[in-house]
Amino acid sequence: MMTEANHSRVWLFAALMFLMGLCSTVARADETTQILDAYRQFAAAQNAHDLVRVRSFLLDRPDFLWVTDGMSVWGVDNTIERMEQFQKAKTWRVEPGISAARPVMLSADAAFLHLPLSLVTGTETTPEIYQFLVSVLWLRTSKGWRIAGLLTTTKHP
Repeated sequence: MMTEANHSRVWLFAALMFLMGLCSTVARADETTQILDAYRQFAAAQNAHDLVRVRSFLLDRPDFLWVTDGMSVWGVDNTIERMEQFQKAKTWRVEPGISAARPVMLSADAAFLHLPLSLVTGTETTPEIYQFLVSVLWLRTSKGWRIAGLLTTTKHP
């Protein structure tokens, strides 16, 4: 038979578990907001053709990976070099579908962000628009969230 003291402990334990869950949900919401904001800034740096700033979002490690056009680009230097080649086009900008972005927290210090993206490139008068799906692996560092990997694939209807 449950005593009044035991009954109070059960309610206290349940309330604490609820509050812990609520705090965890609030923390996750804050982290996903930070990640979305970081991605917006990353896209803005790309559109400004500011490769120094783009680089600041990338985790500078030899195992940094960008999978693009069916090929693996390893390392930040190689990634920036490839991005520089793309940005030589008269028109080149990314239009991320932030409203459709799906952040997934993998741990307190790792997250996955998946979103559609339109790439507008070519001439000013007749730009081409390519539709991609982008998946980004984010890691929390002492400098904030940084990209550890980018995976892009052509979007199919």
